[in-house]
Amino acid sequence: MKVLVVGGAGYIGSHTTYELIRAGHEVIVLDNLSTGSTENVHPQARFVWGDIRRKSDIVHVLNAEAQAGAPVEVAMHFAAKLIVPESVEQPLAYYENNVEGLRTMLEALVECGVKNIVFSSTAAVYGEPITPECDEGDATEPINPYGETKLACEKMIAWVGAAHDLNYCILRYFNVAGADASLKIGLDKDQLTHLIPLIMQAALGIREKLFIFGDDYDTPDGTCIRDYVHVTDLAQAHVLGAEYILNNKTSLLANLGSGSGFSVREVVDAARKLFEVPFEYAPRRPGDPAKLIARIERADKILKWKPQHNLQSILKSDYEFRKRRIG
Repeated sequence: MKVLVVGGAGYIGSHTTYELIRAGHEVIVLDNLSTGSTENVHPQARFVWGDIRRKSDIVHVLNAEAQAGAPVEVAMHFAAKLIVPESVEQPLAYYENNVEGLRTMLEALVECGVKNIVFSSTAAVYGEPITPECDEGDATEPINPYGETKLACEKMIAWVGAAHDLNYCILRYFNVAGADASLKIGLDKDQLTHLIPLIMQAALGIREKLFIFGDDYDTPDGTCIRDYVHVTDLAQAHVLGAEYILNNKTSLLANLGSGSGFSVREVVDAARKLFEVPFEYAPRRPGDPAKLIARIERADKILKWKPQHNLQSILKSDYEFRKRRIG
């Protein structure tokens, strides 16, 4: 299949591109490089600079591919802003990029006759879950603008799908970390807010210490509990999702995670068994729920997907990627 990966020069988009190409698919990457880099684009993928908020950029690519003889069959969306504290401080920027950007992309897909979209969503749509594990049928009550914009996007996709015969695969995922086995790509940007990359920066001496935000949550050790999934496992799920909706002409919404949770302190302690990690506690960050763990039975049943990497594998791959980057 031919796939347009919007945001394919970023972290998850680039890993998904690698997995698409490994699976034998053709990929065009469209990205404005605001947070991504052309270094992350697989050499066998065609790169086009473009902005999701400009319909003409997307339409140009889709029309060019169709005129070349093989139209794009599936579009993937990885072009959202995604830093929770930043979304609390800059909600308008998040609505403008995430919601308006997706609206523009959907308009282009409908205009050009592309009938399949895979959307990168998030566990943040659940807000503060009532039960320890999040099921796809649970209430969606986001507690920050990032989660609100993603939920608005999910609803928009469903309505557009119903109106224009668009198949969609919405994948809600939890904490993503790790790097590709080649170590050519990983999470490499200036503004890091994810726990595991911050741990590795402290281990490698890139930052003085790690700050654990909050030790007074309603959890056994007082730190937030999260579900961690390796980025390669996540990327492979996107490939399976795209193939599923294309072949079955149907839609799907599913969680992606490991199905088990670790507290921030447990992740730090696991890393400290491998590396020296200086840390200290700091006040809570705004918008962080106490627990987020995925139920992943639906992805297993429908996509035949299960994560293959454990926490140690995630930690080691991220460490080796960063170590290689600094020489």
